[in-house]
Amino acid sequence: MRYLQKLGKSLMLPVACLPAAGILMGIGYWIAPSIISGQGEATGIWSIIAAFLIKAGAAIIDNMPILFAVGVGIGMSDDQEGTSALAALVSWLMITTILSTGTVALLMKIDASQVNPAFGKIANPCIGIISGLIGANCYNKFKSTRLPDALAFFSGKRSVAIVTALTSLVVSIVLFFVWPAVYSVIVAFGEVILSLGPVGAGLYGFFNRLLIPLGLHHALNAVFWFDLAGVNDIGKFWGTAEGGILGQTGQYMSGFFPVMMFGLPAATLAMYHSAKPGKKKMVYGLFFSAALCSFFTGITEPIEFAFMFLAPGLYVIHAALTAISMTIIALLPVRAGFFFSAGFVDWFLSFRAPFAENSWLLIPIGVAYGAVYYIIFRVAIRVFNFKTPGREDDDDDEINESKVTLANNDYTAVASIILEGLGGKDNITSIDTCITRLRLEIADYTKVNEKKIKSAGVAGVIRPGKNSVQVVVGTQVQHVADEFKKLCK
Repeated sequence: MRYLQKLGKSLMLPVACLPAAGILMGIGYWIAPSIISGQGEATGIWSIIAAFLIKAGAAIIDNMPILFAVGVGIGMSDDQEGTSALAALVSWLMITTILSTGTVALLMKIDASQVNPAFGKIANPCIGIISGLIGANCYNKFKSTRLPDALAFFSGKRSVAIVTALTSLVVSIVLFFVWPAVYSVIVAFGEVILSLGPVGAGLYGFFNRLLIPLGLHHALNAVFWFDLAGVNDIGKFWGTAEGGILGQTGQYMSGFFPVMMFGLPAATLAMYHSAKPGKKKMVYGLFFSAALCSFFTGITEPIEFAFMFLAPGLYVIHAALTAISMTIIALLPVRAGFFFSAGFVDWFLSFRAPFAENSWLLIPIGVAYGAVYYIIFRVAIRVFNFKTPGREDDDDDEINESKVTLANNDYTAVASIILEGLGGKDNITSIDTCITRLRLEIADYTKVNEKKIKSAGVAGVIRPGKNSVQVVVGTQVQHVADEFKKLCK
């Protein structure tokens, strides 16, 4: 499970490139929405500028599989060294070239039109991830290899690319037989969900939320957002891929906007109002910035991790509400899209995207859905006595002891309290981060004091394994991590 969680974190590196594409293409479509692949013509200075921006953004989204390979290669390596990224790129180039339609036709001595269509989709995010894993594993295993003096030049990190190339040859042979069957299964799964229409969109939204604690939602997203099973909702919505259908394209993104812009912020208000009187100030400090982050950027982990383990039943309710939102929006003539997540920025930029439809309606719908979230959360917390933040049975004085909130930007103090709660620097064996979490490996789990860690104002503490601890800090995690590493030296 730890390996899969690390993979999920690694995928966030290439996904973080998407906002750049969204900004460029969003501005381009605002300037001249007719400039779409195969539609419209760049005439006049503003149209030329729009086309320039749209193509620049498309350069990122069209090459996401390569970015996946590089990102996974870096993220899964032991020390995030650039050699692993180079190895991943070597693997990607070899696999996609050997298993391309033209090469397969040559090897099988048949016409290209007779080649299994699966090989026409070999340059996809899944293969990018596989290439990244090959590059990272070869780097981890052979980065310190020592060869005889005659071959000393290829010792150490220089041997990684050679081993990666040989490994990729073997993997290519395996994929030659396996990939068509895997592709058929993926396509069948996508077609089943597609055939369910709005209900399928709802099921996707439900499992998308449920997989977040495991970090596996990215794999599910790849099926619907990218060109893995022919859905490619992001590419088609923004016009970088053919096959978009007005009123249908975007249905696997649009329903997230009411949840992320309004639903979860309203949920934080419900949890704030449900907190014990003596703890409201602490809950306010925890949720205020998280709610703003969810509204503007669509990053929801600081909110979700704050209650998913304290009140798992409430999190299932949240997943069900997401499914309902996805289904309702899919039924309505309302479409909006994103490159990063369903926040205000992406909603605004997607207004004039090729397949946007009545995007403005998401605001009144979102306000209404926010009210639904608030009522359901408030009632559920009271009826089922969910221990959301501020409702724990811990003693107030213990929680507030030496409390430092991230709002003070005192990252050194926050890191110091977290380190003390983890048993000191001698108890830390590994330090890593993702978009919102400080991921740590410890020597002795009995030395961990969760109350002390939470007193730093973090969103939550997760114990995925006996010697693993994840501290949910929020979007300022990198600043805290930098100070944490200094304290551990």
